[in-house]
Amino acid sequence: MDAEGTNTLPTKEELQSELVPLPELPEPPEPPNEPAYEEIVGLALRHAKGRRGGDLVSVLLVGSGARRAVTAHSDIDLVVLVKGQADGHEIIRVADRMADIRYWGHKDVEDELAYSPRLPSLLRKARILHDHDAIGAKLIERASHRFRQGPPPVNMNEQIRLKAECFHWLGKAQDFADKPATAQYLLMIFFEDFVTAFFRLRGLWLTAPVDVPRFISSRDGVLGDLADHFLVAPTLPERLNCGRDMANLLFKDVPNPARID
Repeated sequence: MDAEGTNTLPTKEELQSELVPLPELPEPPEPPNEPAYEEIVGLALRHAKGRRGGDLVSVLLVGSGARRAVTAHSDIDLVVLVKGQADGHEIIRVADRMADIRYWGHKDVEDELAYSPRLPSLLRKARILHDHDAIGAKLIERASHRFRQGPPPVNMNEQIRLKAECFHWLGKAQDFADKPATAQYLLMIFFEDFVTAFFRLRGLWLTAPVDVPRFISSRDGVLGDLADHFLVAPTLPERLNCGRDMANLLFKDVPNPARID
């Protein structure tokens, strides 16, 4: 409104002159060649069959390949179920990708589903590449059922253990503050334990590593912000302080271990 009391709205040209040009969005990365990825998965499957053909039960594709979230650097993650007992692990290179292959006795996996904090979420979305007598399909169904029941409960002893481990690694990192490379390495061990503790204490299934920061933020904004800051902290003292804040907040209701002195 001007001095005479009349409305003076800005013109279209005046409004446009105030606009700041928007930067152009970067070009999205090229999606991986899905047919080529499927060919590589087929080669990894052939390798697994050749290694354990005699007692092979099922071969399951897990991870990003099963979730249809493949990127240019995604591994091929296979779970190979066999008769009897097996606890093998090998990493091979197939074309331009790495293949991570784990060999498990299918009976052992069935037993571990009842108490494992990771297997139900890992197997419930598995993709069957090879199956005998529908054993793999039944295992996936059991994993889905177990997932819907929720993770195994965490008792007080485990809560105290999780707290003690996190503060142990924080303390060790502080002890080696004069050796920054060692301290930073110890802090990453702390962060892995912190993530495990977060999921266990909140009664949540562990998620894929690439989803962890976003998942924590979606459940606890304050802890999520601290975790993000921890990962990008430019100095060792800043990361140490952030780690203490994270641990103090996460374990604020968990008692310290009992003293006997």
